[in-house]
Amino acid sequence: MSSHDTSEGEETDTKTERSAETLLSEHEAQLNALIADVQGPDADSVETQLPNLGLGLGRRDFMKAGAAVGVLGSVAGCAGQGDSQGGTATPSSSHGDVPDHFVPPGEHDKYYGFWSGGHSGEVRVMGIPSMRELTRIPVFNRECAKGYGFDDGTGEMLKDAGDYTWGDSHHPSLSETDGKYDGEYLFVNDKANGRVARVNLKYFETDAILDVPNVQSVHGCCIQSPNTEYVFANGEFRTPLPNDGRDVDDPSKYVSLFSAIDPESMDVLWQVKVSGNLDIADSDKDGRWLLSSSYNDEEGVEIEEMTRDDRDSVKAFDVPAIQKAVDAGKYEEVNGVPVVDGTRESSLNKGDNPLVRYIPTPKSPHCVEVTPDGKYGIVAGKLSPTVSIIDIEKLGTEPDPAKTIVGQPKLGLGPLHTTYDDRGHGYTSLFIDSQVVKWDIEKAVESPKGSEEAILGKIDVHYNPGHIQAVQAMSVEPTGDWLVVLNKLSKDRFLPVGPIHPDNDQLIYIGNDKDNETGGMELVSDHPVYPEPHDAIMVHKDKLDPAKIWDAKDYEGEREYISEKNSGIERLDDSTVEVNMSSKRSEFGLREFTVKEGDEVQMTVTNIEKSPDIIHGVAIPEHDINLALAPQDTREVTFTADDPGVYWIYCTYFCSALHLEMRSRMIVEPRD
Repeated sequence: MSSHDTSEGEETDTKTERSAETLLSEHEAQLNALIADVQGPDADSVETQLPNLGLGLGRRDFMKAGAAVGVLGSVAGCAGQGDSQGGTATPSSSHGDVPDHFVPPGEHDKYYGFWSGGHSGEVRVMGIPSMRELTRIPVFNRECAKGYGFDDGTGEMLKDAGDYTWGDSHHPSLSETDGKYDGEYLFVNDKANGRVARVNLKYFETDAILDVPNVQSVHGCCIQSPNTEYVFANGEFRTPLPNDGRDVDDPSKYVSLFSAIDPESMDVLWQVKVSGNLDIADSDKDGRWLLSSSYNDEEGVEIEEMTRDDRDSVKAFDVPAIQKAVDAGKYEEVNGVPVVDGTRESSLNKGDNPLVRYIPTPKSPHCVEVTPDGKYGIVAGKLSPTVSIIDIEKLGTEPDPAKTIVGQPKLGLGPLHTTYDDRGHGYTSLFIDSQVVKWDIEKAVESPKGSEEAILGKIDVHYNPGHIQAVQAMSVEPTGDWLVVLNKLSKDRFLPVGPIHPDNDQLIYIGNDKDNETGGMELVSDHPVYPEPHDAIMVHKDKLDPAKIWDAKDYEGEREYISEKNSGIERLDDSTVEVNMSSKRSEFGLREFTVKEGDEVQMTVTNIEKSPDIIHGVAIPEHDINLALAPQDTREVTFTADDPGVYWIYCTYFCSALHLEMRSRMIVEPRD
């Protein structure tokens, strides 16, 4: 615990802010020189003004400042500039006592990694440490290779969840038992359309999507540790409640909503409206507190209004207390959901036990990550060079929310996200500095606020890192060996592929603690990735047990298993036909079938193979039919046979030497 009283902390904060102003001024002076160095002498000059956002700097125009910070962050890594700790270029290959990240042909990785696909809407599955992409799990997106969104089941799931054509997947979260990943589910949010999805890790397939009521955009998403009793979703954008055309011209009535979701039924259990915009969330390890970064405490709608003040607040939600309030009927119902008032002015936040605690931090904190031991919540400053350390135990005992912050080390420019090893160290991405900083958490608590004493080393990354994740760091079992930094820019790291560059995910080994400029961190490899993965989470392979073929019992009562014997066609009425057929290597269960023009065709197909990895597809030209069936899986699709003619059904997956001859023929006869 820090021994410094409030007055000393305030004095130190002032020193930190003056130091930050000096540092930022130095960057301003270097900016045009950096641009000239990287882009050539004819590069356009940039007006370099940086904002006053919780740093104590003079008020400047925010929009110009944002442009300057963005350009500075983009070019700093290229020019090899950094501060005195770890500012030099680092090697891009491992050596010495770093384990080999190369996985030989035929051997397996030690860990699974799940990457959110950003605006591709998917989840990508990686092997760690090889960084090989193993597969992609379509979630909020229609996807051709796996036929996702083309069969009736997944198509109806997407339709019922808003019928949007895309999603922006952001924060994957693995289900836990006793604080340890249990390999059952992965949850991920859609920032674009306010949805949360569940992925079944037995089949690596999305099995549920919730269009969260009353919410326009879900940014933060996490499970409640230690036992996944809830899935939490942060509604970022403030809107009227309900958002049905009322109060559109009165922003004072806009709210942001925090939602609690049942992980089994995928229904919203309750919501809490708060002041300001919610951002990214994480759970404590005991099932009581949910911490959320937040911005725009001013509740403005224009950027000048949203950045007027120099402080924002982290929200700490007392989950059992909120559930108790719901059980007691202390809510209003909006679109069928209990909504509890957790705004600053709410009567439920008065007294010694508020439902939501508002913890003041430097302006626009970006993220909260709870340490594996559950002691602290680490809040990245983003616009402040510091991170704030919240003592989670103090949340239930300290009357003054500000005093729950027990440490505030100065780490560098643009801190965004923090991850952890198994030895008490934090690793924070520095967006503007294009670095990762390693620091001692307890040392930061013991040191004066604004101190750099806790820093153990820095390493350059390429370029402008966002999320950063070490293996199993979000659970109580961090492994402390590998870390991946998801860089927003790749610039000159790969062959040019046109104006839209790949992102750059970099693998860093963190298993060594050394007294050198990087603190033992070593950059091992670069990996180009299709834009734009947002976040990742990693788990030991032994914690998952994926199926190699489908178990038909898992869909019994939902879809009929079609064998060769019960393949056939049945007319249900004058305009509806049911077609059932099996598929196996080189042969569909029906060589041909005939329907009438305008018939609705209800087709069910089962892959009756029992050997793993023998996938069959079903494609019908000119009808937009595309199914993909793993062994023992059954899929259904409904379509209209609009035009008379002959239509060849073929298998889209190469399955045997007679793959090209594997056909069925659909004959559509004229109606009259």
